[in-house]
Amino acid sequence: MLGYPSGTDLSSSTLRFLARHLRQRRREIGSRWRRLPAGRRALLALAHLRCGDTYGRLAAAFNVGLATVYRYIREAVDVLAALAPALEQAVSTGATKAFVILDGTLLPIDRIAADRPFYSGKHMKHGMNVQVITDPFGRLLWVSPALPGAVHDIKAARTHGIPAALTQTGVRCWADKAYQGADGTIRVPYRGRWDKLSAGQRAVNTSHATIRALGEQAMATLKTWRLLRKLRCSTTRITTIVKAILALQLAAH
Repeated sequence: MLGYPSGTDLSSSTLRFLARHLRQRRREIGSRWRRLPAGRRALLALAHLRCGDTYGRLAAAFNVGLATVYRYIREAVDVLAALAPALEQAVSTGATKAFVILDGTLLPIDRIAADRPFYSGKHMKHGMNVQVITDPFGRLLWVSPALPGAVHDIKAARTHGIPAALTQTGVRCWADKAYQGADGTIRVPYRGRWDKLSAGQRAVNTSHATIRALGEQAMATLKTWRLLRKLRCSTTRITTIVKAILALQLAAH
């Protein structure tokens, strides 16, 4: 296989952050040796998460076997996922903000037409539904476990206990029409045709859309991790991968 130099648009602080936790993990389990040092293992994992590089390409680039690449990536992802905040922590952080923004997104996956539970009629593709909470500036606070793409946003939010957690803490939340009926502290725009709404309702919806637009920045941030643009792994691993990426994003901030 031909090799060539490449790069990733992550900072050296992100590399040091992951390498530090990989060293700590090795000390905890009492492992004395790895084929690659912590810094190189961290770079391998980041290349996979950020650039979506395949195991074969990474094996050639780092001169290790496919099984070794698999183990290093799995170890790094598990270490990072353990650092991701729980919903309660995110809501506590949101309580210090003026408000938070709730939205859902679909992470495309590699599935066939027979896999109906993973098919999203809204997006017309197979994927996994994840709920995202951001601060007023569109910075990620929390990403939910992944559910099959056929699950509606309001059902996903209730499954994760998001409305109850926000209401209990008194955190104001802006969300789109998909969360109609969530009640509590979650605010959604008025439903109906634009020409059927009153002037006051149209003004509220315009202001609401302006606020929620900042939440779209979080979705764009997630999609900068190319692995999330088309996941080809087992669906049971997607939650762990998403949590790992969330931990890296929070560390970068």
